[in-house]
Amino acid sequence: MNMMANLRRDLKFAGGLRRLLQRIKPIRMDSPDLVCDDFEEVCDQFPDNVALEDETRKVTYRELDSLANRFGHWARGRGLRRSDVVALMMHNRIEYIAAWLGLSKVGVPCALINTNLSGAPLAHCLNLVAASQIICDAECADAIETARPMAAKTLSLWVLGLGAADETGDRRSLEAGVRGASSVRPARLVREGLTNKDVALYIYTSGTTGLPKAAKIIHARARTYMRAFAGATASTAKDRVFNVLPLYHSTGGLVGVGSTLLNGGAVIIRRKFSAGSFWADVAASGATTFVYIGELCRYLVNSPQHPDERAHKLRLAFGNGLRPEVWDEFKSRFGIREILEFYGSTEGNVSLFNFDGRAGAIGRVPWFVKRQINIRLVAFDVDTEEPVRAANGLCIPVGVGQVGEAIGLIGEDTRHSYSGYADAAASKKKVLEDVFQRGDRWFRTGDLMRQDSDGYFYFIDRVGDTFRWKGENVSTTEVQERLSAAPGVEEAVVYGVSVPGYDGKAGMAALILDGRFGAQAFADWVGQELPAYAQPVFVRILKSADTTGTFKYRKTDLIAEGFDPALAGSGLYVRGGRAGYQKLTPATHAAILEGTFRL
Repeated sequence: MNMMANLRRDLKFAGGLRRLLQRIKPIRMDSPDLVCDDFEEVCDQFPDNVALEDETRKVTYRELDSLANRFGHWARGRGLRRSDVVALMMHNRIEYIAAWLGLSKVGVPCALINTNLSGAPLAHCLNLVAASQIICDAECADAIETARPMAAKTLSLWVLGLGAADETGDRRSLEAGVRGASSVRPARLVREGLTNKDVALYIYTSGTTGLPKAAKIIHARARTYMRAFAGATASTAKDRVFNVLPLYHSTGGLVGVGSTLLNGGAVIIRRKFSAGSFWADVAASGATTFVYIGELCRYLVNSPQHPDERAHKLRLAFGNGLRPEVWDEFKSRFGIREILEFYGSTEGNVSLFNFDGRAGAIGRVPWFVKRQINIRLVAFDVDTEEPVRAANGLCIPVGVGQVGEAIGLIGEDTRHSYSGYADAAASKKKVLEDVFQRGDRWFRTGDLMRQDSDGYFYFIDRVGDTFRWKGENVSTTEVQERLSAAPGVEEAVVYGVSVPGYDGKAGMAALILDGRFGAQAFADWVGQELPAYAQPVFVRILKSADTTGTFKYRKTDLIAEGFDPALAGSGLYVRGGRAGYQKLTPATHAAILEGTFRL
């Protein structure tokens, strides 16, 4: 029985991998066929199929291609060259995809800007790529103005939805310029000399622990993202993918879009995610696939029952970050037939796929493809946040079931190349040299994982999030998952804070509650669910938690404020006392610093 089950599992994995590899096989680093060529090919094949839908309208492939052509000619008319970068800061809508595809037709790369940014962080993102021309919608225009004083270049805004009466010298209407441009495809001669090694897009890291970095997405990488999921999802021209993820993110903007757009199907984009209207919208749209990130699925599972939550036509949900404790309930409650979980980062060269659906696994490397996959796990020191080196100076691979940092061998081929960031220094920090032999180079993912005997990989934590307390390693991700299931807890953010006189870091949990904090009940719960070293030493009560556009928690400010009541306010507790946790007053804080209150 086990032998047959293993065989079925291996055959399913092999089938998914074969579809994926067939789609990315044509990509060559020196090829002049760019991401826009892939797009034009499918437009010619399915001109009258619906390509994109948003809340206001739908366009066919022919219409989308015409709109993209207008953006390309508009850029040419503005005198933009290959050395220029246009920043694109716009909420999800049809024009977003048309803009960056159109600019790629004339060799001008786009920087995809997070719509939640303003001020100094936004200026930082613009300065990284030396952008002066910005395509935006009316809602983002004011945020860009807050960055203008800190921008390295004079900013020219091209605003969608700006009336002629509101135009100024540096804020112009986008519609007028694009509408007046030609809808005929720019000649391929315009992009002559460009290859898959050239930059198509800049996509930024989320900036959860600092300012965002601009990852260089060369044409080969953009094509690989889109083509890989066009194959992996087995989508056809009849499929309709539902996409509420931000288009400035690689999962929403490349993975989600490419899965269906390169197969002649429809991409249904929505401005943002809403748990309350999600299932009604999915059912009404006729979507057959859905692209997710894990926290989105958690929100849906934690939401009240909806009458349409099983009235959909979804055959597949695909994405990354679906955690083990959410997986089974998400699949069974909502009647999702198949889940395709994958692992990858915007800038990295490591990718994994869980084609055969093992719950909780981020991907798999079965025995029959191990030599062809570039991922390895190496021993990692939590205190130094560096891989462990043996006496000979080389890294130490970890065994089955052990936790290590995932690294990927850097090669010259499309799948294993590493393009880095706009910042050369940031690029260099992600490269590990002399790993298993002198002179080899590996990409550091910054993710801690373990692999089981069947080849499945499981995400443990991010480097820097795992901390040591009482001589034990504490995974913030694992503790966070357990605390999120505690009675009365809606959300939990877990991190480590330094305490004078103690080695390592003490665990702190910032909680969002659906009522009052019950110190005794919470202490009893964590005592049953977590080992002593992993139980939060400090608790902070929050009204809300700051997140990125892809629902990742921003921990930087929380860590900086620590357990100081003067910074974090009055909603602080420390483990101890009759109720298990007691209020952390200024006097208690002083006693902790003096060492008279023992943790």
